[in-house]
Amino acid sequence: MSLSSMAWVVFAVFCIATAAVAILLRSGLAARLALDVPNARSLHAAPIPRVGGLVVVVAALGGWAMLSLPVAAFAIPALLLCGFSYIDDRAGLPVLARLGVHMLAAALFLLAARPAGAPALLALFVLGLVWLINLYNFMDGMDGLAAGMALIGFGMLGAGAMHGDGTVAAACFCVAAAAAGFLAFNWHPAKIFLGDAGSIPLGFLAGALGLQGWRDGLWPLWFPLLVFSPFIVDATTTLLRRLLRGERVWQAHREHYYQRLVRMGWSHRRTASAEYALMLAMGALALLLRDAAPGSQLGGLAAAAALFLILMTSIDARWRSFNAKDATA
Repeated sequence: MSLSSMAWVVFAVFCIATAAVAILLRSGLAARLALDVPNARSLHAAPIPRVGGLVVVVAALGGWAMLSLPVAAFAIPALLLCGFSYIDDRAGLPVLARLGVHMLAAALFLLAARPAGAPALLALFVLGLVWLINLYNFMDGMDGLAAGMALIGFGMLGAGAMHGDGTVAAACFCVAAAAAGFLAFNWHPAKIFLGDAGSIPLGFLAGALGLQGWRDGLWPLWFPLLVFSPFIVDATTTLLRRLLRGERVWQAHREHYYQRLVRMGWSHRRTASAEYALMLAMGALALLLRDAAPGSQLGGLAAAAALFLILMTSIDARWRSFNAKDATA
């Protein structure tokens, strides 16, 4: 495909997503389809429609169709996850049922994509995809965060894939464009949320497109992990801490690092902007290191890990001080 045709379709995806969200909100249909009612663990105070993810997924897949991309291995599992998660948004479904569908979607993709590796490695890929599916959902808890990170993350993957055959690049750019169209209405104060119907497929696509690029030789396996590392590090560290405390990790909470920042007084916009800056830095580092010598790659990854350790330690210290002041107030 030509760069001009890709660019026009990506722009069309952005326009379609923007118009679709506007119509859903102005018609009142968004609130009737699914509504997020705040609870003690929420960072918002009023009910907000949570159907924006339907628009993001359909707009992105529509762009894939316009470009005639051979991406059934991504599209079918993504649609399965989107439809099932929308039912969950409306009615609530058991944890085991959700995990079962997540594993099914991951397995369907791996059967179609057939990445090289021993059975044990493929099993790890399934578990990794399921974790990415869920961590993206865990991190979708603040205005503008998940959509902005999708815009940046999939944009970086698209940039990294530009030297390939164009399929993975175009697929990533369409997702980024759909997220950008939605973000216009999700920026604080948000008028609409992604819902599980959006965050769950986005997590899957981050992992699946990352694996596809690795299989096709577009980047090392660590490349997509570094691009999405702000989400991966926050969610994984928080999960491990909750596991060690014996908590029910599948239940909603407000203990992620980005949630702590908001609870300590940072605005949604300031927190989201800081997360964007961090993801842009990690994406730029990933692009810089992709074709570097192994020693340089290792040094760059170590530097990224050190940065995350410094950031988390700083937030932990402020959080302890914040709780101590609150307890003595």
